[in-house]
Amino acid sequence: MDADLASLEQKLEQLLSRHAADHARLNSQYASALAEKRALQERVDALESANRELNDKLGLVGSRLEALLARIPEA
Repeated sequence: MDADLASLEQKLEQLLSRHAADHARLNSQYASALAEKRALQERVDALESANRELNDKLGLVGSRLEALLARIPEA
């Protein structure tokens, strides 16, 4: 009976140890994923801002081109 109890205690200790290791690993992976998500969101924000600026410039170029075309005499 004592041997069975000792074996059970040993198995429980192993299980708890594995659980703690898995928990630590998952926490580390979560922190890494969260940091990557933040970095990607910052990149998306920067790209969206650059896209807006380029669209504004494209609109300005289009307006200027239309003004230039309007000045060309028709044949």
